[in-house]
Amino acid sequence: MDLRYTAEQDAFRAEARAWLEANVPKEPLPSFDTKEGFEAHRAFEKELHAGGWAMVPWPVAYGGRGANLLEWLIFEEEYYRAGAPGRVNQNGIFLLGPTIMEFGTDEQKARFLPKMAASEEVWAQGWSEPNAGSDMANIQATAVRVRDGDGDHYVINGQKTWASRGAYAHWLFGMFRTDPESERHRGLSFILVPLDAPGITVRPIEKLNGKAAFAEVFFDDARVPAEHLLGCEGKGWNVAMATAGFERGLMLRSPARFQRTAARLVELYRRNEAECAPGLRERVADCWMRAEAYTLETYRTVSRLLAGGKIGAEASLNKIFWSELDMEMHELALEILGVRGELLPRAPSATGVEDWLDGYIFALSGPIYAGTNEIQRNVIAERLLGMPR
Repeated sequence: MDLRYTAEQDAFRAEARAWLEANVPKEPLPSFDTKEGFEAHRAFEKELHAGGWAMVPWPVAYGGRGANLLEWLIFEEEYYRAGAPGRVNQNGIFLLGPTIMEFGTDEQKARFLPKMAASEEVWAQGWSEPNAGSDMANIQATAVRVRDGDGDHYVINGQKTWASRGAYAHWLFGMFRTDPESERHRGLSFILVPLDAPGITVRPIEKLNGKAAFAEVFFDDARVPAEHLLGCEGKGWNVAMATAGFERGLMLRSPARFQRTAARLVELYRRNEAECAPGLRERVADCWMRAEAYTLETYRTVSRLLAGGKIGAEASLNKIFWSELDMEMHELALEILGVRGELLPRAPSATGVEDWLDGYIFALSGPIYAGTNEIQRNVIAERLLGMPR
């Protein structure tokens, strides 16, 4: 792996930096877990799209820039360097988009990808159910195919919960049992569902901070056109596993995200060093080094992909590494802040606490979403180390 950038890559970085410096909002946007913030983030993502930066590695025909993965890593570094807003449509552009490119028909790609890139349509993830969290093979929500005077449809019944972005999203991608006689991962289908369809009820779920980050979604004879099936009927598990690979691997959590957190952690320590307990300095340095190590590993992986390789079960290693690093960095930040770390930014005495508490609360979910780290360790043991079940 050659760590030197080419002249073309340096020019790409300069172009991205200039655009971001000119267009990133000067003040932080409201949380996209509020209706106001959701719309503000959508508006910024539309600006990204208009500038050609919405999803740089996607083909131009689908709203992307046609860049390669190395250029995407460069863009992400500049995006986080600029302090740009979080991506409200991340479930769509980072997870579903690549899945549609792999499994979708030409018609589905043309229908969904451009609107996704432009954030005209924002997507929620609809996998978990009350009795099917990490054990996604236990899904019970059903989709029965019906052909009648209204056309070819799936009639959906059941419930999804913890639907990320579900409170305000326009569409949901979900797994449903299309074969009533099937068990476990067999007989499941991956279906794209408009959340404004009759028979669908969306109820927001609030986080600890009172913001509606999730939703539970109820289906009562909701009819969805059969053309919204992604991949083959009954083979949705294979489609979902590809999506999970994108979630655990490169796209959802770029290394720039953790580099930025590590840099902020170093700055926080320097400002509060006089009050810090012995040993914190070494722990801060260790977090910074691990963030850099993850970046180098990602560049190595991208180089392998550009040479024709693939990401397999090692995506589980990525997921464990970045989720536990993120949690440790935020825990360490709260240690540095001491009792002030328990304050919300709006509290009168919260000078200098920034958003570390909110980040910590979110980081706690990292070892759970995208497949719990316990499950990922099973994957590593069985598929990478060859250990018995």
